[in-house]
Amino acid sequence: MTSSASNIVIWPRTRLAAIEQHISERFRLAVIIGAGCGLRQGEILGLGTEDIDRDSMVVHVRRQIRMVERRIVFALPKGGKTRVVPLSGAVLDHITAHLDDFPPSSITLPWDNPDGGPVSVDLLMTGDEGRLYSGDLFNKVIWQGTFRSASLVYRKRADGMHALRHFFASTLLSQGVSVKELAAYLGHSDPGFTLRTYTHLVPSSYERARSAIDGVLAVG
Repeated sequence: MTSSASNIVIWPRTRLAAIEQHISERFRLAVIIGAGCGLRQGEILGLGTEDIDRDSMVVHVRRQIRMVERRIVFALPKGGKTRVVPLSGAVLDHITAHLDDFPPSSITLPWDNPDGGPVSVDLLMTGDEGRLYSGDLFNKVIWQGTFRSASLVYRKRADGMHALRHFFASTLLSQGVSVKELAAYLGHSDPGFTLRTYTHLVPSSYERARSAIDGVLAVG
């Protein structure tokens, strides 16, 4: 993610709802995972059933799908690091309903490069008969097509799938989640980058600071 705080556009809930409503049913879960867990596009498309930990209520972000030398491969998430993201009950309900309607497809791809060893994953989301989409193809066919179906103007800088991560970040910050925690959930190695990116969304701590001091120094 290279956006700076000055050019990030946070979607209103109505825009998110419109995209969720009009996207292909097979990929509706992509909107939920993006907005509800903050995963990147390739991580969403590479998410497997084994990555959903229902007991601990977390998502293990272990891989992404990416294109290397015109071939789709599995690879580590951006930065070469796996991570763990909290899984809300609402998102889990969406995952469960999706799997009832669209059973996972077992997909085998080389790891990291076209000559890498084969890795098999039961992917949550694929096209008909297990069809895979590269990120570019998904953008052109599924994602931008959804804006046309929803009669929304697609704004190149504001409406890529990264908008779902921004929505996730803004939601967590509004609820008091710390920048350090958010950085871990987003897969940022430097919380300072997260702060610089979302500094305009961090709620003022003035009132909390006043309440904290009043709690110990109030007269009477």
